[in-house]
Amino acid sequence: MTQSGVQIREITEADVRTVADIRVRGWRWAYAGIVPQPYLDAMDPEEDAEQRREFLARSRGRVQNLLAVVDGEPVGWAAFGPYRGEPDDAGDGELYALYVLPEHVGTGVGRALTSAAVLRTAELGRGRLLLWVLADNARARRFYAAAGFAPDGAETSDDYDGVPLREVRYVRRVP
Repeated sequence: MTQSGVQIREITEADVRTVADIRVRGWRWAYAGIVPQPYLDAMDPEEDAEQRREFLARSRGRVQNLLAVVDGEPVGWAAFGPYRGEPDDAGDGELYALYVLPEHVGTGVGRALTSAAVLRTAELGRGRLLLWVLADNARARRFYAAAGFAPDGAETSDDYDGVPLREVRYVRRVP
């Protein structure tokens, strides 16, 4: 699938280290000033790659991982599947992660990954795609709103180095 010069494909085992780099760099850029800096500084791409490998092996067939490639270089990653906490055959899907290298933010990579996740969620017969976003991440909230997602009123909190951060849930119907 291609949109705006972006090729979208499923990740392979060979992509795991690259995905870890995208995720860590994405976290450090997107959450600077939101998540405590020591937490971000402690993120290790090698450790993340090992966790990704284990997760990929455990979730194969259940979770889909997409890689965005521009001019032969991986620049973004998205993971989605059934909504967490519900049976796999429940009607909702969840976008678990979406990260783009900072230098590619605003270039259409995120939109291409989101569109692919929405399309594949619909192909799986799910009626909605949900996601959680940090309440203080205004940039991400604007991005998801522009992609047709809206907050549905659900909230939760996650702890990062002893700092609780509020998350809000967004939802979008899929065609």
